[in-house]
Amino acid sequence: MDPQATQPAGARARLGRPRDASRDADILEATIEVLAEQGFDGMTIDMVAARAGAGKATVYRRWPSKADLVIDAVACMKKRDLDPAQLPDTGTLRGDLIALVRAPSAADSDRKMHVMGGILSLMSREPELARTAYAAILQPRIAANRILLERARGRGETRPDIDVDRLAALMPAMSSFRTLAQREPITREFLISLIDDVLLPAAGVVRAVV
Repeated sequence: MDPQATQPAGARARLGRPRDASRDADILEATIEVLAEQGFDGMTIDMVAARAGAGKATVYRRWPSKADLVIDAVACMKKRDLDPAQLPDTGTLRGDLIALVRAPSAADSDRKMHVMGGILSLMSREPELARTAYAAILQPRIAANRILLERARGRGETRPDIDVDRLAALMPAMSSFRTLAQREPITREFLISLIDDVLLPAAGVVRAVV
């Protein structure tokens, strides 16, 4: 007897229609794009499906709700973390920090902050999403800054008593405020001004006058 014959019709249908995992990455990337543009409340599954070139049913088979889809999409941003082994090492804290704010990096930071803005209304109702957003959007840059600051302190470039954890979070926090409260974009010029006018002075780094 066919083993499937004893199974309910719905179960046989699911077995015969396996999920195409190859589409997941496209759908999650489309979710981030639409979320950054429309926010959670304005985003729809139809928008995501159209952006990904997928059927609406395909999305719903994998993610039963919009909130589930957003949580997974934001979590996937964590995979793009900065590799500690590939962080710049120019010999100065300023040089290292400037190397991290190349134009594509600034654009990525701006996009992440727009994603953060898009999910603010949902984060208050979904504690899991709040933790996921922090880990994916803010934590990677804070971790990179911490490494650069500790390296600079080790070579005597900063004051020995600096609060590394607080300084590492300074630029991501101010970037969040600029996007979420002031509704201004994060540009390379803005990030460099934070480095020169805020972070370096707070760390006790004296820039040479050229």
